[in-house]
Amino acid sequence: MAEVVEAEMVAAVLEVVVAPGDAVAPGDTLVLLESMKMEIPVLTEHGGRVTAVRVAVGDVVQTGDVLAVID
Repeated sequence: MAEVVEAEMVAAVLEVVVAPGDAVAPGDTLVLLESMKMEIPVLTEHGGRVTAVRVAVGDVVQTGDVLAVID
């Protein structure tokens, strides 16, 4: 079952750490966000393979926006 990783707050995308096809383990950082001058790493809860990355550096995401999909 796919894990859809969503933004938990309004933030700017500082860095995209993974790309489609990358293998990830639980706790790996997928994306680095910035909100209110704080850097917030977005972690995966489950291991698997990244099937999609839906953001790019400089994007502004809203709460609930899909950042990545892990299969």
